[in-house]
Amino acid sequence: MPDKNSRKDIREIFESALVAIDPKKVIKKNVRLLDHPEGSKLLISDREYNLSDYQGIYVIGAGKAASAMAWSIEDILKERITKGVVITKYGYREKLKTVVANEAGHPIPDEAGIRGTMSILELVRGLTSHDLVICLISGGGSALMLIPCEGITLGEKQETTGLLLECGGAINEINAIRKHISLIKGGRLARAVSPASLISLILSDVIGDRLDVIASGPTAPDESTFKDCIEIINKYGLSKTIPSSVMKRLLNGSKGELEETPKPGDAIFDKTQNLIIGNNLLAINEAKSRSKQMGYNTLVLSSSIEGETREVAKVHTAIAKEVLTSGNPVKRPACIISGGETTVTIKGSGLGGRNQEFVLAGAMEIDGLDEITILSGGTDGTDGPTDAAGAIADGETIKRAKKLKMDPYSYIQNNDSYHFFQKLDDLLITGPTNTNVMDLRLLIVN
Repeated sequence: MPDKNSRKDIREIFESALVAIDPKKVIKKNVRLLDHPEGSKLLISDREYNLSDYQGIYVIGAGKAASAMAWSIEDILKERITKGVVITKYGYREKLKTVVANEAGHPIPDEAGIRGTMSILELVRGLTSHDLVICLISGGGSALMLIPCEGITLGEKQETTGLLLECGGAINEINAIRKHISLIKGGRLARAVSPASLISLILSDVIGDRLDVIASGPTAPDESTFKDCIEIINKYGLSKTIPSSVMKRLLNGSKGELEETPKPGDAIFDKTQNLIIGNNLLAINEAKSRSKQMGYNTLVLSSSIEGETREVAKVHTAIAKEVLTSGNPVKRPACIISGGETTVTIKGSGLGGRNQEFVLAGAMEIDGLDEITILSGGTDGTDGPTDAAGAIADGETIKRAKKLKMDPYSYIQNNDSYHFFQKLDDLLITGPTNTNVMDLRLLIVN
């Protein structure tokens, strides 16, 4: 029989990581208001901003954590904020005082996202060098903050995003295309804010914390090009299925007929500070600390795991089996931790997400090994188009499924991990966490 404490422990470790990446907490760690007789100063990491130098302070942003981040900024600056607009995912809105929080669609953008983005652009239009803008960026910002280029409809942008998600495109590939069919991504928001001073506080949800990839880099220089976009389209064989308007723009741009996104060295970034305030490693380090406190020998694999989720699951469970049989590379009781973001190539018509599919694939690998427990969850509280963050499994999961006449192979082939774990009552349900730093995978070996 699997150890019931392992399930309890693995969930507790995951939840401790969520607390560590609470956007309200990470904002407070990186942003401080210093009151002096000669005037208040805003300390952002190691840079000071004398607030008496600015006529107006504006708050903008987008992402699953944007509303929670805005709450914390309001708590710090209070009545000093002139106006603000942020966009967050449906169900992720916090109650704010000065900043207006709009909700919109994610991962597929909708009209509400366009309206919210237009509100942001209207807010920053006409600002001067005597204004300060605080931009709050987190995962999901790319889908939530959007205005398609002329000639491309929202429906065509939705179709493009859907095709890229379905074919298993990496987030940096998806965002490269998003930036080149958008009027705000890829540094274009920084251009709109200029000549005002701009501070971007960023929760990273991408491998390597690349500023130009997180939320499609609205305030960062963009190194991707139209030519890169064409290569991505060809890589996944989408040239004949991508909407013709999108394909036409990308082809024209690759020929040098359209203006590129702002690149490194552009003067619009001279008064821009982009600061990563939280990432996957922050969550992993907390999970590591908590698991050690609970008595586990802890092994962190990487915060940058990517690839096809089923293959990643095989590698993780192979390590867990090695721990079980030989005590390498860490002795029992062990907790193996990894982060990052895998992909799923969708071939079936079921419901699920990369974390649930990881756990289902892992469960099939550890069938009968009662000493191993697996959890994989999205730190944003959602996994794919479901209400689950992920799932939990152990050595008896497959046996329990078969007693219910459920064939795990059929479920995974149909990409239907959600209904598999729903029937077993093994979905990981957290509700909206109002943050997002990719995924966290945990394996306990007792």
